[in-house]
Amino acid sequence: MLRSISRLRAFHRIAYARGFQTSRLVLAQAQRQPGSTSLVQDAPIVQHVMRKMEERRKLQSELSADAISEEDIRRVRKIRELEPLQEAWTEWTRAKESLNETLTLLNDPDPTMRSMAEEEYATLSESMHNLVENTFPSLLVPPSQTANLSAIIELRAGVGGSESAHFVADLVRMYTRAAQTMGWDVSMMSSNVLDSGGIKDAIMEVKGQGVYDALRWESGVHRVQRVPATEANGRVHTSTVSVMVLPLTEDAEPSSSDDDLFKMSDIKLEVMRSRGAGGQHVNKTESAVRITHIPTGISVSMQDERSQHQNRRRAFQVLRARLMDRKLYQEMLDRRDLRRNLVRSVDRSEKIRTYNYAQDRVTDHRIGMSVKNLTSVMDGEGLQDFIKALQDRHHEEMLEDVLSQH
Repeated sequence: MLRSISRLRAFHRIAYARGFQTSRLVLAQAQRQPGSTSLVQDAPIVQHVMRKMEERRKLQSELSADAISEEDIRRVRKIRELEPLQEAWTEWTRAKESLNETLTLLNDPDPTMRSMAEEEYATLSESMHNLVENTFPSLLVPPSQTANLSAIIELRAGVGGSESAHFVADLVRMYTRAAQTMGWDVSMMSSNVLDSGGIKDAIMEVKGQGVYDALRWESGVHRVQRVPATEANGRVHTSTVSVMVLPLTEDAEPSSSDDDLFKMSDIKLEVMRSRGAGGQHVNKTESAVRITHIPTGISVSMQDERSQHQNRRRAFQVLRARLMDRKLYQEMLDRRDLRRNLVRSVDRSEKIRTYNYAQDRVTDHRIGMSVKNLTSVMDGEGLQDFIKALQDRHHEEMLEDVLSQH
């Protein structure tokens, strides 16, 4: 940026030495050229940042000489919080000033001078657009409180009987492949495999940086439309699977002391013998565990591990994830209730995505996005396109909330 400004000043020294004058018509023509930033300068986010800078200047003017009162400490803390935004705003204003100066050179009769000015204009315009589209939003939107959390994915067969169970197995494979593609660690915590094929329900653990924030929008009802392998007449059946993505913390099993999400006195713990296929330990020892959070009625059963201690630890892990999800979900509802239009995707009982095998199409109904490559999505790679689009939509909504605050 400093190099651009110095080059620009050199342009001006040459221009003024030759007595070059630009009319209002030339300025208007330059502003109509591709890359004009007139709309960018009037963008709501720019106006919002400007107000933030006025707020910062006011706080600085209100500081007392010694700055030792509680009110002064609060002002200093706020001023420091706005420091990165101040730096970005300074860069914006310098780029804007340089851009306005460059306008006078865009119609210079000297082709070399005009070419250099056009190059400078494009560079400055790109810089200003980057500040508006990336830098300002990243500084205004509060950082995610769940950015470091891993995730638990719960899948349950819904409408469609055995075909729904088969689709649960397909989604387990999809999320496993997607996690591996992203470099995350994935493992099966619990699964209820049917003798007839398919999975009635499953709980997966996915560990890695930013896993929960990436996968949280997978929560909801997933619908599949396809011809089942057992369908003799070739009719398309519609089945559903319920998916719930929960935030996973690395906390160990709680001791007798209370957890930040629940009290041990509110926990009912039951042990029992494991059921189903699984080896010699099944039905021989009381290794299965069921814990119930009495205030909410949330119950978690775990029997896939070989020891009661391991099943107990896993069960508490899932309980904590469900309670944290409940807390985050309520915070989201409270935050969005402040806006007139409650976002429909908050309703987790709503159909969020359809997988249409006959048309080779996957459609996310919340953002109206369709992908004509179902195989890629089911292999996990194509799922990343939906994850990215949903994350972008969430970031835009968060930015809207920030800009609506005056």
